[in-house]
Amino acid sequence: MLALLLAAAFAGLGYRLVDLQVFHHEELRKEAQNLTRYTYRLEPRRGDILDARGNLLATSVFVKTICANPVLIGSHCLEVAHALAPLLQTNEAYLARQLVPRTRQNVSGETVPVDYALLKRNVPPEVWNKIRDTMATMSFGVDEKTLRGTNRLFFQNLHTNAIYAESVDDQVRNYPNQDLAAHVLGYVRTVVRTNDGVAVEELAGMDGVERYLNDKLKGVRGWRVTERDGHKREIVSLRAEDVEPHDGLNVVLTIDSVIQHIVETALAEGMEKHSPVSISGIVVRPRTGEILAMATLPDFDPNSPERASNEVRCNRVISDVAEPGSTFKIVVVSGALNEKVVKLGDEFDCEHGTFYYAGRALHDHEAYGILSVENIITKSSNIGAAKIGIQMGEPKLLDYITNFGFGRRTGIPLPNESRGIVHDLTNWTKLSISRIPMGHEVCVTSLQMVMAMSAIANGGVLMRPMLVNRLMDQDGSTVARYTPQPVRRVIGEDADREIIEALKTVITSDGTAAGAALDHYTVAGKTGTAQKSDGYRYLDNKYFSSFIGFFPADNPEICIYVALDDPKGTHYGGQVAAPVFKQIAEKAANYLNIRPDKDDGQNLPEVRAEFSPGQIEKAIVARAP
Repeated sequence: MLALLLAAAFAGLGYRLVDLQVFHHEELRKEAQNLTRYTYRLEPRRGDILDARGNLLATSVFVKTICANPVLIGSHCLEVAHALAPLLQTNEAYLARQLVPRTRQNVSGETVPVDYALLKRNVPPEVWNKIRDTMATMSFGVDEKTLRGTNRLFFQNLHTNAIYAESVDDQVRNYPNQDLAAHVLGYVRTVVRTNDGVAVEELAGMDGVERYLNDKLKGVRGWRVTERDGHKREIVSLRAEDVEPHDGLNVVLTIDSVIQHIVETALAEGMEKHSPVSISGIVVRPRTGEILAMATLPDFDPNSPERASNEVRCNRVISDVAEPGSTFKIVVVSGALNEKVVKLGDEFDCEHGTFYYAGRALHDHEAYGILSVENIITKSSNIGAAKIGIQMGEPKLLDYITNFGFGRRTGIPLPNESRGIVHDLTNWTKLSISRIPMGHEVCVTSLQMVMAMSAIANGGVLMRPMLVNRLMDQDGSTVARYTPQPVRRVIGEDADREIIEALKTVITSDGTAAGAALDHYTVAGKTGTAQKSDGYRYLDNKYFSSFIGFFPADNPEICIYVALDDPKGTHYGGQVAAPVFKQIAEKAANYLNIRPDKDDGQNLPEVRAEFSPGQIEKAIVARAP
């Protein structure tokens, strides 16, 4: 009987072994691998964004997720919470609750201890090091040298294993200058994407350069396939695959942080003085199309984008369109000069302020009589511009509008750029030829307008706006360099010189922008004041006011555009936008060491930079909140 029982037992054992090793082999092999094999995702570091001088505008920091094993902490939860709360900068009572040992029911209905508690995410590595040092040196009121066996093992685990960081570091994006150039940089968010059926979190650009160049910035993820022991610690010798991540590229912009700071400070003062819905400013190098500064207020802090509304996060410089008003007169006058339809000295009757065309009255802001083409620009006569447009003809006028870049995207490397609104000739009314020359019945972006004026400053050649200078790897080597890109010649050199002579007169006591005059530089520019529309009718006491100018007029270094949407009180562009232009121009010229062109070089002040290289960061940090 004993032999039979032993035989039956071994037969049953043999059957069970065959069942497990043969019939359920594949199933159990996968389950065993799931218990011991683990794939770590190795995140690449997102590339930095720097300004033209190498100042950091956006960077990424790897951070830890701090966890605890309440089983290993036991009855010492209050002591651990008291020690870690200051380091984690969290509430001590909350921390104690997380550390209290507790149980749960597993899928089989068994009561098991909870061995995982999340304490805090996004903890810097240096803080994690302090946490480890603190845990290693805590005494808990016990002389551990006298302990033996399980008691000694308990305190060893309490010191080294009870508090730990998850094996895969997270990554957070940091913008050290807060809201400086926020609309250019954009912001990021953590999104969940599916990769080979596995949901993973990653940083993704949501706007600005962060979004447009997301594929360049984010890098390529790596991975590690390895074995873990019963305590979920990696067994390094059993690694099956180990593919290192490739960090993202660094993006160097054409933006200069100091000029950006100058622009945003001037805009903030203009915002406070005139209380517009928004105020925007752009600084461009006409010869290259490089954008040195681009800003719009209100702005936001990309470190906390969720605190701002969608409207505030919108980059109005490229996405909002408006009828430009009289700044648009540069298109019709320069085009007519180029076609030799008119000369600067040709005269037009401006009808003493009221001109009837196609049964509708067109008004000037003052009752002008006979004005030359040059004076039409100087005085910003709507009637004079309309008559030049009528003499030029609809097809030619539309050609110059499109050649100057209106109705098309400029190609700036930013998302959500608007084309603006330019109607085909088939959609023009009888009134259009008299309204479009004065900047109505067309809608443009601020960027389109500044690039059109920059074309005049650049001898008649339209440039593509340039925002990215180069891409670099983490070693500082240049991977790609971007060069200035001419788009087309819009007007000839002779016509360009003539329109510049006319634009110089705007910045005189006889012109509409005397407030934009600079002491040591000749400025060429144009004001704009357009009554706002809701799409059906023009609104009372609501205006889009602007000024755009460049200097030195005969050898332009920078072109500056300032626009206010619905300023309160006075609303003429020469009164609200031109002074902001002057404030930006004076400081930017000083910083860039632009050589003055007035006084024939006699008795000129010494030109010096307002900020030395060592003071640049200090100047940015000290900017008004």
